[in-house]
Amino acid sequence: PLFNLRGEVVGINSQIYSRSGGYQGVSFAIPIDVAMDVGSQLQANGHVTRGRLGVGIQELDQALAKSFGLDRPRGALVASVEPGGPAAAAGVQEGDVILSFNGRAVDSAGTLPATVAATKPGRDIELEVWRDRASRKLSVKLGGAEAAEVVADAGTPARGRLGLRVRPTSKGEAGDADSARGLVVEEATGPAAAAGIQPGDVVLSANGRPVRNVEDLRAVVKDSKEIVALLVQRGSARIFVPVELA
Repeated sequence: PLFNLRGEVVGINSQIYSRSGGYQGVSFAIPIDVAMDVGSQLQANGHVTRGRLGVGIQELDQALAKSFGLDRPRGALVASVEPGGPAAAAGVQEGDVILSFNGRAVDSAGTLPATVAATKPGRDIELEVWRDRASRKLSVKLGGAEAAEVVADAGTPARGRLGLRVRPTSKGEAGDADSARGLVVEEATGPAAAAGIQPGDVVLSANGRPVRNVEDLRAVVKDSKEIVALLVQRGSARIFVPVELA
């Protein structure tokens, strides 16, 4: 058990990090309210259920917040939406920023998973999301976690305000459902490279607008003044990357 200074159990130690191999170091604990909830569910039902929203999320930094028109970094940025999942059925989209969950403010992406997991599956909850520089409300019926199993033409040197040389995706490069979507990065220099864009990344959208060809990406860059938020597929993960334009 993990005790506080009043002798109360506040967690169950589960891991420890120690450079010496001894017990003096940093420990990691399961919060006691989570442990008590698991214990109660096991006693009552013989199994544990957790709420599931069906989205992949990431934190917003100042640059991303600015690109989406937010006054400051807050909320959870939706990087992917599970096809057929609860969020998809409610109309949640990639690029939405979840600002509140059932009336409870989401200050950062890290607070959302625990809040969703602690909510009973099947409940109708209200999401406040930020989309197109405005707030809107969506109603979502939670699922259960236990049921879830510089732009340039291809072939030319990387140039432009982004510093990217790209080509259309071939089948499977952006995932089976997105075989006709996105642009594969062949070379990244300048602003794109500085932001962390890598060869092999697949650019799926820019500033919330789908990218299916070079012209789509070029149009977004032309309309942007300082920052372009690129939704990138990297392996099995999707992340938003803010690129400060040259």
